[in-house]
Amino acid sequence: MWNVEEGSSGGGGSEMDDEITGDDSTTSLSRWVFDEKNDYDELEDDDYDNEGYEEHQHAELDSDDEDDNVEQRLIRTSPAVDSFDVDALEIPGAQKNEIEDSSIGRKLILALQTLGVVFGDIGTSPLYTFSVIFNRSPINDKEDIIGALSMVIYTLILFPLVKYVHFVLWANDDGEGGTFALYSLICRHANVSLIPNQLPSDARISGFGLKVPSPELERSLIIKERLEASMILKKVLLVLVLAGTAMVIADAVVTPAMSVMSAVGGLKVGVGAIEQDQVVVISVSFLVILFSVQKYGASKLGLALGPALLLWFFCLAGIGIYNLIKYDSSVFRAFNPANIYLFFERNPVNAWYALGGCVLCATGSEAMFADLSYFSVHSIQLTFTFLVLPCLLLGYLGQAAYLSDNVNHAGDAFFSSVPSSIFWPILFISNIAALIASRAMTTATFTCIKQSIALGCFPRLKIIHTSKKFIGQIYIPVLNWFLLVVCLVVVCSISNIFMIGNAYGIAELGIMMTTTILVTLIMLLIWQTNIIVVCLFAVLSLGAELIFFSSVLSSVTDGSWIILVFATIMFFIMFVWNYGSKLKYETEVQKKLPMDLLRELGSNLGTIRAPGIGLLYNELAKGVPAIFGHFLTTLPAIHSMVIFVCIKYVPVPSVPQTERFLFRRVCPRSYHLFRCVARYGYKDVRKENHQAFEQILIESLEKFIRKEAQERQLESDGEHNNTDSEDDMTLSRVLIAPNGSVYSLGVPLLAEHMESSNMRPSEKRKTSMDFVAGPSNETASLDVEQSLEKELSFIHKAKESGVVYLLGHGDIRATKDSWFLKKLVINYMYAFLRKNCRRGITNLSVPHSHLMQVGMTYMV
Repeated sequence: MWNVEEGSSGGGGSEMDDEITGDDSTTSLSRWVFDEKNDYDELEDDDYDNEGYEEHQHAELDSDDEDDNVEQRLIRTSPAVDSFDVDALEIPGAQKNEIEDSSIGRKLILALQTLGVVFGDIGTSPLYTFSVIFNRSPINDKEDIIGALSMVIYTLILFPLVKYVHFVLWANDDGEGGTFALYSLICRHANVSLIPNQLPSDARISGFGLKVPSPELERSLIIKERLEASMILKKVLLVLVLAGTAMVIADAVVTPAMSVMSAVGGLKVGVGAIEQDQVVVISVSFLVILFSVQKYGASKLGLALGPALLLWFFCLAGIGIYNLIKYDSSVFRAFNPANIYLFFERNPVNAWYALGGCVLCATGSEAMFADLSYFSVHSIQLTFTFLVLPCLLLGYLGQAAYLSDNVNHAGDAFFSSVPSSIFWPILFISNIAALIASRAMTTATFTCIKQSIALGCFPRLKIIHTSKKFIGQIYIPVLNWFLLVVCLVVVCSISNIFMIGNAYGIAELGIMMTTTILVTLIMLLIWQTNIIVVCLFAVLSLGAELIFFSSVLSSVTDGSWIILVFATIMFFIMFVWNYGSKLKYETEVQKKLPMDLLRELGSNLGTIRAPGIGLLYNELAKGVPAIFGHFLTTLPAIHSMVIFVCIKYVPVPSVPQTERFLFRRVCPRSYHLFRCVARYGYKDVRKENHQAFEQILIESLEKFIRKEAQERQLESDGEHNNTDSEDDMTLSRVLIAPNGSVYSLGVPLLAEHMESSNMRPSEKRKTSMDFVAGPSNETASLDVEQSLEKELSFIHKAKESGVVYLLGHGDIRATKDSWFLKKLVINYMYAFLRKNCRRGITNLSVPHSHLMQVGMTYMV
């Protein structure tokens, strides 16, 4: 039985592009969270809150002893204050997708842009679908055409329309789509990440969104517990995500090759003298041009190329209507699904082979989801349902009508079905459409790689944001040229579109199956969907995809194995990077400096404290990094104030600026040591220069110190206003926001208050008398104010002396007694990737005169 408690909601604003656009009067929604332990559990043995180390240590020990007996409660909370003391009193509201809130006119423009970015892939599928189908399964009679057409129709309905438009698109992570967006969503609701840098406060950035207790909720909790408790399930989930991402990258290679070669191949229909080698040369030149203009961004090219693709869809529909009227309108009976059964009954082997070509009509379905960050759910749904799908159906119906009277033209069904009077204009438009289509999975790959970098599963690369309005629109130069090189290799080595088509099907189905499994898990864990609906979605989608996949695998030896090899290489790169990053982080946690050592060194840290602020960059979200000890022993002096800065990506799309920095003291106040965790979402733009970064960081530190002083003042007031009342003796931590809202952390301020609830009445009276015997309330307030002003003055003087960036580069090496495979992976592969990846500090453009670097190697 769950105990349900209700709390008040707080106000705040929302933020986009690092600017606060809301106001304090906005009311945000409450959310359901678990209250399993008090906030003292978040205190670490290496952190101090002022000079109250002994009190906090005692409180922590008490909480640890009671962990096994703690009652798990589901409570409704307001947007919570940071667990790192009191940094974020300005509670922001729920993040909103700027695109989703656009006006009707803006949505219409977005709908036009989606044609130029999202639907190019699926829009050009009529160029090659029937050609590949009937190459794999030759036509024996007219009924085979009807059966193949029926399979195409219901494949379009099942995958793009039902699965993606009505299910998968809604599994977006605050407007972000793609494999890693799904993984991020799961990580945020269950602790399944293999890199142990999670903090309890991370979950408070975005609403958990649990429903009121119900059978579906209990099922969700069981799944969550099993995922978090099983390391095997965590690794299986990560491997699945990495495999899906590798298929996305492979798809970005084969999509341009297939689209461009099939469009250029129309020259062989119009000009009989054109040979396949010439088609390859022209295709290569088109691909070079295509990848060269990729840097201009999705919104610019989408708006420019959207009208061209709109014209292409109208041409598809027009040619289809023309062929239906001229040749055979009876093909409309293909809408009867019984024709699929009859097709398999007549020739089950050929029909099964035909599935490998039929799946090509749904290529680009994943692009609708992966490119979601560029546009909106509604613009994609609107465009596909009322424009793209009807035009595609008319196009396929027209080709089937033409083939009914021209069976011998099945090898190039589309261009053969084009009326001769408009052949050359259609050829020109089809090539433009093919170039547009080639961008669909390329832009999706950029988004997916950015997400994987933020979640520690891909080496860091330079990312360029191509739009000031929409922060999800990006361009990755290195990846762009890498994809071009591999694409040219595929085109030159596999010059047959039928072989490329089979490779295309393998990549597309690999992504589809990964998405199906992840969305099913989201339906169970997060949406808490009715189990019947979940089973129908999983069985129909995954069952159909496995059948299609068995068909394309049957022809893998034809040359499409190249794409599997490429996907395997990409998977291995991501796996090595994640494994090395995980091992490095765990080693740094084990090697962190003990607090006893810092206490023994004293406030001077055993060296000279020179005026200034030192920002020591490290990857630890908890504890004092071992590299700090290296600085103390290497440098003749250390700065009078040191801030341990951890740049951390959390599994959310965006972190509001008011929640960006989390501060906490390390050691008593006289040490002037702080920890700062700078949190970014995988969608956030880190483009501030070092001066702006320093200014924001110092302002946030001052705010933290002021709120800390305010808390001490509240503690003092609580002590001197203490009475015999039980409610007063269990005083909770109360914070007052700038807008006047009052927030309660729900935990006692002092260890004495925790103990007082178990005291006898006589002991309570004694405690009350002890409080009266203490200093007056006015004296305590004066001490707090003087201490605050003194510390703020110290910070200002340190800032005036200068800020230096202390960079600790920690590398790992396998020990001599390690296995050969581990030595190979860590000492060579991971070391190579780390050496050639982009350094995180480069985003701040720090002058070399402000940098100080020290390296350290850990043996693992």
